[in-house]
Amino acid sequence: MAVPLRRRLPMLLLVLLAAGELRAAERSSSAMEELATEKEAEESHRQDSVSLLTFILLLTLTILTIWLFKHRRVRFLHETGLAMIYGLIVGVILRYGTPSTSGHDKPFSCSQEDRPFTTLLVNVSGKFFEYTLKGEISPGKIHNVEQNDMLRKVTFDPEVFFNILLPPIIFHAGYSLKKRHFFRNLGSILAYAFLGTAVSCFIIGNLMYGVVKLMKLVGQLSDKFYYTDCLLFGAIISATDPVTVLAIFNELHADVDLYALLFGESVLNDAVAIVLSSSIVAYQPTGENTHAFDAAAFFKSVGVFLGIFSGSFMMGAVTGVVTALVTKFTKLHCFPLLETALFFLMSWSTFLLAEACGFTGVVAVLFCGITQAHYTYNNLSAESRSRTKQLFEVLHFLAENFIFSYMGLALFTFQKHIFSPVFIIGAFIAIFFGRAAHIYPLSFLLNLGRRHKISWNFQHMMMFSGLRGAMAFALAIRDTATYSHQMMFSTTLLIVFFTVWIVGGGTTPMLSWLNIRVGVDPDQDPPPTNDSFQVLQGEGPDSERRNRTKQESAWLFRLWYSFDHNYLKPILTHSGPPLTTTLPSWCGLVARCLTSPQVYDNQEQLREEDSDFILNDGDLTVTYGDTTITANGSSGPHTATTSLDDRRTKSSSEEALERDVGAADHEITSRGTRLVFPLEDNA
Repeated sequence: MAVPLRRRLPMLLLVLLAAGELRAAERSSSAMEELATEKEAEESHRQDSVSLLTFILLLTLTILTIWLFKHRRVRFLHETGLAMIYGLIVGVILRYGTPSTSGHDKPFSCSQEDRPFTTLLVNVSGKFFEYTLKGEISPGKIHNVEQNDMLRKVTFDPEVFFNILLPPIIFHAGYSLKKRHFFRNLGSILAYAFLGTAVSCFIIGNLMYGVVKLMKLVGQLSDKFYYTDCLLFGAIISATDPVTVLAIFNELHADVDLYALLFGESVLNDAVAIVLSSSIVAYQPTGENTHAFDAAAFFKSVGVFLGIFSGSFMMGAVTGVVTALVTKFTKLHCFPLLETALFFLMSWSTFLLAEACGFTGVVAVLFCGITQAHYTYNNLSAESRSRTKQLFEVLHFLAENFIFSYMGLALFTFQKHIFSPVFIIGAFIAIFFGRAAHIYPLSFLLNLGRRHKISWNFQHMMMFSGLRGAMAFALAIRDTATYSHQMMFSTTLLIVFFTVWIVGGGTTPMLSWLNIRVGVDPDQDPPPTNDSFQVLQGEGPDSERRNRTKQESAWLFRLWYSFDHNYLKPILTHSGPPLTTTLPSWCGLVARCLTSPQVYDNQEQLREEDSDFILNDGDLTVTYGDTTITANGSSGPHTATTSLDDRRTKSSSEEALERDVGAADHEITSRGTRLVFPLEDNA
C-alpha cells in the first residue's frame, strides 16, 4: 500500500537530518584527528629541538670547562673525559628525572610472516599509517619498551655517527698529519697498524671465545654467542684512539718519534679495524654450521679485506688528485669562498662515495685527507689554506666531543644494554694481552732492522697508550640487533670509559716515570759547531740520532719520493721543478701544457716539506776551520743556514764548495740528492 506524500516528507527530512548530523560528526571527528596529529607533530618538533639543544649545551659546558682546565694547567682529565662526565649527568637526569610521556604502545601479532619488514603500512579504520623498523625486542623485555619520548629522541641512528660525525674526525687526522715525522717512521707505523692490529684482533677474539665457553659452563650465557662474534669484538676493540695521550704529548712537546709512532698507528689502525670487521662479517662458511672454520671462507675474507682496503685507498687518493687538478687549472683561487666550499664538498663526498660503492669510507677519507694535504693544499690561496685548516679543526673538535658526550648519555638512555661481569673482566684481560702481543714482539722484530731502536720506555708508553674511543664506539653501536652484539656494545662502552678516565689521566705521571723527553721543539734547527769538517743535521743535542733516523726510515720513502717530486708535484701543483726539465725532450708539448706558469714565474721554488724525509742537499752544513759552508754555496763564520731547493742549482753549489774548501785538498762528489764528503785531509 502506497504511503501518502505528506507522511513520507517528515520521514525523508528525518533521514536527511540524521545523515547531515552523521557527516557533521565525521567532519568534526576528522578535524579533531587532524588537530591531534598537528599537536603530535608540534610536540615531536619541540622534543627534537630540546634534544639537539641538550647536546649543544653539553658542548658549550665542555668548552668552558676546557678553558678553565687549560687556564689552571690541569692535565689529569682530558676534554673527552669531561664530555663523557657531562653526558653521564644528563643521562641520569633524562632517565630518572623526566616522566613517561607515552604509554599507548600495543603489540600486534603477525604469525603469518617469517621475517621482519623494514617498513609497514597499517590500516587503522580505513586510514593507512607508515611504521619503520626500530629493532628486535626479546620476549622478556616486551613490557619494558621505552615509554619516554624524550629518551627516544636522544637515541640517534648509528648511521648518524658514520655518515656525519666520523668523516670530519678521520679527514682531519689525515689533513693535519705531520708528514715529516710520519714518513720517518713509516715502516714501523705500517707494521703496528696492519700486522699489530691483526694480531691483537685474533688474540682478543680467541681469548674472548674461551670466556664465552666459561660463561656457558657457569650458566651466564642466555643466548647464542659464536666464534665469529668474538673475532668481531676483537676487531672492534682493537681500534685504538689515544686522543687524550696525544693531546698531552702535544702540550708537553714530548718526543716527536714517539708521538709519530702513536699518532700514525692510531690513524691507520682505525682504518684497518673497520675493514677487518667488515671482512669478519663477510666470513660465511658453506654447510650446515655457518660458524665453523672453513678455509675457503677464510681466504675469501682475506680477499675481501685486501679488496676493500685497496679500493678505498684508491678512491680516496683519486678524489684528492681530482681536487688538486681542479684547483690548479681553474681560477678558483680568485674566489676563496668557492675554493673552500669545493674543497669541503669534495673531501666529504669521498666518504659517501666509498660507502655507496661498497668500500669503506673511513679508509677513503683518510687517504683523501693525506692526498689533499700533499697536493691540493699547495694550490689553494692563502685565505683558503687558513680556512680549510680551521674549518676541519673545528668540525673535528665538535664531532669528537659530541660522540664522547653521547657515550655518557648512552649509558643510561640506551635500551639494549647487557652487562656481564665475567665478559667484562675477561675483555679487560684480553685487551691487556692483545696490546702486549701487539707492541713488544713487533718492536723486537722492528729493532732488528732499525738503526735507532725503539727503546723499552717507548714500548711501555705505547703499551700504556692503547686507549679506546670514538671508532670502537661507532663500530659497536652500528649493529646491536642480537644478544651477542648488545653485550659487546655495553662492554665496549665501559672499556672506553675506563681507558679515557684512568689511563688518559695517568699519562703525565707515566711520562715522568718512564723518563721520556718533553719540551722538544721538532722544527728548531741546531746551531753549527766548531768541529773540523763534519756534516751537521738534526735537532739540538740529538743531531746524530736524528741523522740516523732519517737515513734508516727514509729508504721506504725514497722509493717514490723522486717520482713524486719530479713528476707528480709539477703535474698536480704549482710547486716542484718544471716538467720541461724532468720529462724527455720529445714530451715537450705535454710538459709545457701541464706545467703551471707559476713555476716559471717564481724566482725561488716553493720549499718541499718532504725534503725533510730524506738526507738531501738542503740538510747539509759543512764546517771547516772557522768557516761554515752550506750546500747552496754560502759561507761565513758559523752563520750561514740557507738550503738548496732543487737539482738545477747543483752545479753552482759544487763550484762554491770547491772555491771555499779547495777541490785540490778535499774530494767533493754529488750523487743523486746526497753529498758525500770524505774526511781525509791531504794537506
